[in-house]
Amino acid sequence: MRTLNIETPTHGRALVKSGINSATPRVVIVGFHGYGQNAEDMMAELEAIPGAAADGRILVSVQALHRFYAKGEQKIVASWMTRQNREEAIDDNLGYVDRLLNEIGNQFDELIPDFILLGFSQGVAMAYRAALLGRHQVAGIVAVGGDIPPDVKSVPAGRWPRLLIAAGRTDHWFTPDKVAADEAFLQSHGVAHTLLRYDAGHVFTDDVRAAIGAFFTNA
Repeated sequence: MRTLNIETPTHGRALVKSGINSATPRVVIVGFHGYGQNAEDMMAELEAIPGAAADGRILVSVQALHRFYAKGEQKIVASWMTRQNREEAIDDNLGYVDRLLNEIGNQFDELIPDFILLGFSQGVAMAYRAALLGRHQVAGIVAVGGDIPPDVKSVPAGRWPRLLIAAGRTDHWFTPDKVAADEAFLQSHGVAHTLLRYDAGHVFTDDVRAAIGAFFTNA
């Protein structure tokens, strides 16, 4: 028995919200949700960040391509990938986000805004990949509750943008060992970064939102 991998087009979806007077945006904040969430969930988190919807900013929440129904619910949620066809899924996701950022950029004539990519949980790997392996230069990465995927670690330090990592002290997924491994890699690779450790688990908190808001202010 052999396996055939067949490429086929599909459609993704993203939510876009403009701040006040954002006809000429300076910053586009792009969010990637975690496993079992959707674009609405991530948009709610983006909107809760202090100053995220300020003048000159646009919020974009990207929904993963692989949809399913939440267990016991009618809510539609999504996942970025599984172990099956992993490499093909990475390529599909990168192409999807590249096309989305092209579409966002094309709406603003010759102005090229700064893109800041924010990932939570499973979406962290997607934020890193889109920023470091995608076609668009980005101004910053925010990683909440997720580690650096191995396939971006060969990207030269000069390609890495500003980086904020948020790690809950009791996070069952982004464990202290994973946090330490990411810190060691970034230090050895010469990548400037800020690490926020906060007293909670695998969630956003007000401390995290405040730190992200300050990160956005410097964009």
